[in-house]
Amino acid sequence: MFVSPARLAFPICVSERDYIFMKTRSDTGSVLDKSDVLLEARGLSKGFPGVWEHLILDKLDFDVRSGEVHTLLGENGAGKTVIANILSGYYEKTEGEIRVKGKLVHFRSPREGLAHGIAMVHQELMLVPAFTVAENIMMGLDVPLFSYDITGVENRIRMLVERYGLQVDPKALVEDLSAGQQQRVEILKVLFHEPEVLLLDEPTSLLTPSEADQLFIVLRAMADDGKGIVFISHKMREVFAVSDRVTVLKLGKTQGTCHITETNEDELTRRTFGETVPNYMERPPVAHEELALNTIEMVPSGLDKKTNSKGISLKIRRGEIMGLAGVSGNGQTELIEAVTGLVPPASGEVWILNADMTGRTPKEFIEHGVAHIPERRREIGIVEQMYVAENVVLKDYRETPFSKNTVLRHQQISSHADKIVEKFNALVPDLWQTECRILSGGNIQRLILGRETWRKPPVIIASHPTEGLDAKAIRHTWELFLALRAEGSAVLLVSEDLDEIMSLSDRIAVMFDGKIMGTVDGKGADREILGHWMAGGTASAA
Repeated sequence: MFVSPARLAFPICVSERDYIFMKTRSDTGSVLDKSDVLLEARGLSKGFPGVWEHLILDKLDFDVRSGEVHTLLGENGAGKTVIANILSGYYEKTEGEIRVKGKLVHFRSPREGLAHGIAMVHQELMLVPAFTVAENIMMGLDVPLFSYDITGVENRIRMLVERYGLQVDPKALVEDLSAGQQQRVEILKVLFHEPEVLLLDEPTSLLTPSEADQLFIVLRAMADDGKGIVFISHKMREVFAVSDRVTVLKLGKTQGTCHITETNEDELTRRTFGETVPNYMERPPVAHEELALNTIEMVPSGLDKKTNSKGISLKIRRGEIMGLAGVSGNGQTELIEAVTGLVPPASGEVWILNADMTGRTPKEFIEHGVAHIPERRREIGIVEQMYVAENVVLKDYRETPFSKNTVLRHQQISSHADKIVEKFNALVPDLWQTECRILSGGNIQRLILGRETWRKPPVIIASHPTEGLDAKAIRHTWELFLALRAEGSAVLLVSEDLDEIMSLSDRIAVMFDGKIMGTVDGKGADREILGHWMAGGTASAA
């Protein structure tokens, strides 16, 4: 991506881990002029009926100023996304006031927020794949879709592309674009309205490392243009790559705001979560030769018409953690479905513990020792309408000690669920009165982790296992996986978070477009090479 040198009003340096850190202001650490406040919240509170206190915003103060990137940082359930939704008009506040350039406002819809120059880019992509970039942007305009000057829209998009270096073809079909390009389209959708404040909720979740670095350059260009940027992220390196100021949230309250030059990663992590997450976690070499998971030229259903690959061949030994990196949408979901029995593969074989499991049912996979921590935790990880205790024994209720002669033993179930809730620090009001649908994503993840690992299964398929968890819970999960590894469990760890992959994996494979691009030893793995493969580069080119 070309960006004019005039736009790069900040130096770029490379850290010892080859990660780009972009300094956002001079080394003086001077505080931005308060007179440049574009958006301000004072005494902001928000309550949700049926949800307990820790999810309520409590008299929160926050502002974003012209020419800055202000990051919101906090653990799961801290209220980061809730704040952004209120400030952009998606939620209505319960108490407090919001001011735009000093003027008191009250947003009842995102359209009202946009009218005041406030726009939000959500974590989930909201695009129509069969439409072009220009047509997707036109859908957000207050005019009939087919009455607008399409040529004028395309020209305006080209102007924005050139202005901010977003590099996307207005005539391109969205379905033909990479995840990174689609993220740019989401940003262009809001930039088309010339907002003065942009709120971005986890905007790098679908991006490769290089695409994330490019996005940071774009955000800095927007800030240099006088816009105020609110950046929500849980990745510390991203915070230091792009931020001017950081506000830490905890249980719906601000824990303070500081200039990025006044802190460091370890200090900010401790302020946010109470502890830090380690880098590579040392462990003894893999001690087993027995294969726990073996796929032989296996082509998952759904990929058979999309790739010319000869199939995926993965071998994971007992007591080994295999990390599978890659941007979402490159075949990881289909692979997981095949090795958990959810969908039979189109061709090839799946072996679990020396048994041919090709085409077997999910129940047979479970009975053969396969645990599954799914990516879509609400859809297939739990039954939302069931109570917490019921979900905790969802796979074990027929087994001892939870039933006897087909009769459920509530006392044993309660005792077991209590242990899971306590061990994984899940916030649960009542085991038999709380439906899982009202739990936060992070608390659901804690329950799933407990349910899938307590029996020490020989094979664990873990897809994004720490998504939505805070630093303490992440550390606990990583230590749990290493303890299970020591007991002989094999773990297939699927994640888009390279830090997680590189911290835990004995070996790392990268998946792109339904193919394995390469495999490397986990210790000492090169982030740049992994990112290259994630973007579709060949092993020889890396």
